[in-house]
Amino acid sequence: MLLGCIGDDFTGSSDLGNTLAREGMRVVQYTGVPDGPADDDVEAGVIALKTRSIPPAEAVRQSLAALAWLRDQGCEQIVFKYCSTFDSTPEGNIGPVAEALADALEADKVIVCPAFPGTGRSVYQGHLFVRDRLLSESGMESHPLNPMTDPDIRRWLARQTRLEVGHIAAPTVLAGPSPIAAALEAEHQAGRRLIVVDALRDADLRAIGEAAAGLPLITGGSGIALGLPTNFARRGLLGHGGRAWTGQPGPCVALSGSCSNATRGQVARHAARYPTFEVVAGDVMAGRVTPEGLAETLLAAEGLPLAYSSADPQTVAAAQAEFGREAVAAALEGFFATLAARLVEGGVTRLVTAGGETSGAIVEGLALTTLEIGPEIDPGVPALRAGPALTVALKSGNFGAEDFFEKAATVLAGDA
Repeated sequence: MLLGCIGDDFTGSSDLGNTLAREGMRVVQYTGVPDGPADDDVEAGVIALKTRSIPPAEAVRQSLAALAWLRDQGCEQIVFKYCSTFDSTPEGNIGPVAEALADALEADKVIVCPAFPGTGRSVYQGHLFVRDRLLSESGMESHPLNPMTDPDIRRWLARQTRLEVGHIAAPTVLAGPSPIAAALEAEHQAGRRLIVVDALRDADLRAIGEAAAGLPLITGGSGIALGLPTNFARRGLLGHGGRAWTGQPGPCVALSGSCSNATRGQVARHAARYPTFEVVAGDVMAGRVTPEGLAETLLAAEGLPLAYSSADPQTVAAAQAEFGREAVAAALEGFFATLAARLVEGGVTRLVTAGGETSGAIVEGLALTTLEIGPEIDPGVPALRAGPALTVALKSGNFGAEDFFEKAATVLAGDA
């Protein structure tokens, strides 16, 4: 294994795997730290953790365990992948995990770049934009778990770590790999170890990737990996990419727990065409709706049924105020995990999920350990083979076109 990757959620990990597979690497995504060694032909291993919203100390512990396994597989370089909207709180978890990995790897020039231009995320003058909006005006300021109220990645990161935070501005990035490498060294000499790097285009990410050749640790959104496979290819270390994709026929169901604006739009479009069932937090908390009962309803529905809890921010806030934020999140995650298990037991062979926490709960509920990366459905979202009779799509809440659920079902079946 050449490249080791640690993702802080399941959708983001598949997003990263998608990027690396498109760039020619043989990629496998693992759910948690594997018990045994990787297959010999795996060139990039992505360990998907569920550490985005847990206590920082536990996120660090799990991330270091993942690092130890990846180093045992012979990885030359490590990528710490977090969301392209830098989802975190003032306490963490991005800063504490990046700091711990940097210390373990003795990395003194650590790139921090959440940019993903393919989905409208860019970093300019250290500020994170979602298309033409600052992060703090994009809807992420109302995120139920990690509200992002400051778009300055330098300032946000500095609140999370004892390490000094540096910056490489867009003019240097636009000048190419050599100036970027020189700027990284200058920041290191100035004592700034975590270095926020501007990026506006895929070409910028490729240039950053070339400049990062030989660095032990890189952090960012999945876009930061765009240029990394080429570094290994130049050395003649890559084979012939991933295995051939085959889809999976059979029933398909979509499950959404994301409250993002993008997913809510996708749910609204889908509801006009297919059977759609809302999961209300209060009903789950009171036991008025059960995963077993909803599974029966979905299995009997025609077409591409969808169950969702993608409420607007005000509704989510009201439920959190009544029952407690952690209690609501745990109840909904547990509900969707059990629901997914009952659906697969009932014969569903394709599952489309939306939302990082929801997707992670479903993957854990189904005890999926290894996911083969397949073709891209929408930017940042690949099809995944989860077993001999199951394909899945794990979509970050903010990703995907309005017809994502339909498109995903088609790709998972192998019809596109």
